[in-house]
Amino acid sequence: MEARIQKIISQWGIASRREAEEMIKRSRVKINGILAHLGQKVDPQIDTISIDGQPISQSQHPSLIYLLLNKPPGVVSTCDDPQGRPTVLDLLPQKLRHGLGIHPVGRLDADSTGALILTNDGDLTFSLTHPSHNIAKTYHIVVKGHPPEVVLGRWREGVFLEGRKTRPAKVQLIESLAHQSKLEIILQEGRNRQIRRVAEQLGYPVIQLHRTAIGSIQLQTPKARFLLWGDYRHITPEEIIVLKKQIKRIPIND
Repeated sequence: MEARIQKIISQWGIASRREAEEMIKRSRVKINGILAHLGQKVDPQIDTISIDGQPISQSQHPSLIYLLLNKPPGVVSTCDDPQGRPTVLDLLPQKLRHGLGIHPVGRLDADSTGALILTNDGDLTFSLTHPSHNIAKTYHIVVKGHPPEVVLGRWREGVFLEGRKTRPAKVQLIESLAHQSKLEIILQEGRNRQIRRVAEQLGYPVIQLHRTAIGSIQLQTPKARFLLWGDYRHITPEEIIVLKKQIKRIPIND
């Protein structure tokens, strides 16, 4: 059955959909010996797909792996970095870094910390990062100053960024400190640096940003061991089942 080449590479656990697209753009992928192009459809039963000159097949698909990482500050949420900064894969043992297709699902800023899913399940990655699926993400942030309730109300209702209003968010005060405030933010979208940009626009810039949950996947739970910065754990099959049930099944043109 025909499908787009980037989708096949992702489904086979070779790379995330985004990474597969980058491979194609960099002329690393060939179909029957000819350079592939984005959106090109292939039939895996008939066509030969190769990456960097090496044929790939569905039989090479490694076992699906799901990890939850507590990302520390100063680490980038990519598989490699042209600037030579440490990446989230550098935090994993050697046996998990290569050959399994493990990649981060979405991103946290280098300065931000907290929950980040790493997996080689391309379908899950696509579902969690596609804007149609609306998986809630929970953050604990510290902002400068003490935003009044009227400002928090504006944040909840949505703020215009680059001419487009953000979706409604859950925003509540956790604690008032001497010159700072700790807030809990729950979003169902993830524009680039969204929380930091909204807080800055409202006049209360972010000092610290820590993600505590992705959907039902909690960074710290009573049953799971405490994760220090840079530590990870395997997400349980039960957690994955619940998470997948949370993903809204909206038809997407693949």
